Amino acid sequence: MNFISIVYGLFLLSVLGIYWSLAQEKLRLWILLIASLVFYASLQAQYIPLLFALVFINFRLGLALGENTSLKEHTLDWRISNEEWQFAQADWNRRRLKILWLGVILNVLLLLGFKYLQPFFKFVFQLPASSDSFKIIAPLGISFFTFECIAYLVDVYRGAPATGEFLKFASYKFFFAKLISGPITRYHKLENQFSALKFPTPDIVAEGLWLIARGAVKKGIFADHLGIFVDLCFGNLQRAGSIDLWLATFAYGLQLYLDFNGYVDIARGSALLFGLVLPENFDFPYFSSNIADFWRRWHMTLGDWLRNYIYFPLGGSRRGLDRTCLNLFIVMLIAGIWHGAALGYVVWGIYHGLALVVHRLTDAISDRFENLEHFWQNPIGILLAWLLTQIMVFTSWIWFRLPNLQDSSLVIQHLWGHSADAQFAEKVYVEALNLSQSQLALVLTILAALMAIVYAFNRNLKLQFHWPVKLFFVPLCLYAVWLLAPEGSLPYIYFDF
Repeated sequence: MNFISIVYGLFLLSVLGIYWSLAQEKLRLWILLIASLVFYASLQAQYIPLLFALVFINFRLGLALGENTSLKEHTLDWRISNEEWQFAQADWNRRRLKILWLGVILNVLLLLGFKYLQPFFKFVFQLPASSDSFKIIAPLGISFFTFECIAYLVDVYRGAPATGEFLKFASYKFFFAKLISGPITRYHKLENQFSALKFPTPDIVAEGLWLIARGAVKKGIFADHLGIFVDLCFGNLQRAGSIDLWLATFAYGLQLYLDFNGYVDIARGSALLFGLVLPENFDFPYFSSNIADFWRRWHMTLGDWLRNYIYFPLGGSRRGLDRTCLNLFIVMLIAGIWHGAALGYVVWGIYHGLALVVHRLTDAISDRFENLEHFWQNPIGILLAWLLTQIMVFTSWIWFRLPNLQDSSLVIQHLWGHSADAQFAEKVYVEALNLSQSQLALVLTILAALMAIVYAFNRNLKLQFHWPVKLFFVPLCLYAVWLLAPEGSLPYIYFDF
């Protein structure tokens, strides 16, 4: 079931009708859970038992982490000495730490098993990369699923209350709006909303529908059309010229952003119609003037997860500049490994890790030299910083799009001074796109300019549509998607992760 489809629209309306016709919270949770299972079954029904088992195990581990029975018994006994109480507390804390590690390792092993078992066996038995003799298809959304489980266990270990309601926990885990590609949502933020559900007001309904409509435009019109050119260009690397590869690199960066951001808009809009607020995942990242700010604004829930559950436990920035740089590098290396088994993702993570280290060192040097600090704060310095940041980000997408190092290395080699053959230009620009190379460059520039205008309206002018205006544009956007989207919608890019 694709988010941009009539089937999903009918599914959403049907579930909403049943959901809001019920008054009891428990019945609403049952409807949400059943609808989510139907949604997932339409994509990969065979993995529902596995995911249910994972949900139940993490639910039970959370209860074990939240238990404090033995300690309470000692605390309530007035005859116990202070020293004995301290020993009991220490024993309890050690037990809780073991339970936490058990849960984290279990979730990580499951994730690594699906992502790395196949390439591991191919490496051990020297099977060709294209061989299908040993093939594992990972459950959709398994990365986001396990990340949320780990976050829940760590939060409970840190003092958040463990839930005793399996229905509520399962509804949170399977909620179809965020199930496949996030945003990564912490349990306790959604639990409070489950307990205080109210029928959405007209402005909230308008906002939900507007998010769905604009997300469909981003994905169905812009991202999918860009994807046609990107696939043609990166699928014919030997024949593409340097200008073609630069255009494809820029186009892929926009495609990835619009595809993933469009998905999250639809997810957040769908959740709003159920009275639930999912966290934002993007905040105009391509207008960041440094790589640290980029990671605060790109895939924000992943960045938040990496900070809270890896960077801070490693020591964060509390142990000096050298250790801070090492921690930043480790976090981004893990982020690269998380995205996939291919070495290109590792290179991508290393590239971003080194960029964060360079930024942190530059900050430290600028703090010592007043003139340098003033330079980065004036318009020329800000523009230069933005340009360097975006060149770094967009070139890093080469390894993300082509994780096979042989392919990505070929692109890097051909970025300068390589000419395309005439047949490539005929096939791509004339037959497929009906645009010249310069016209395509102009289209990409206009798209970037539109993003800049939207950014200015949101960040500088603080202008927002009123809810009647949003409702007016919703059917126009959906009609435009139906009319202008290419045939055979491309799959969401982050489904692979």
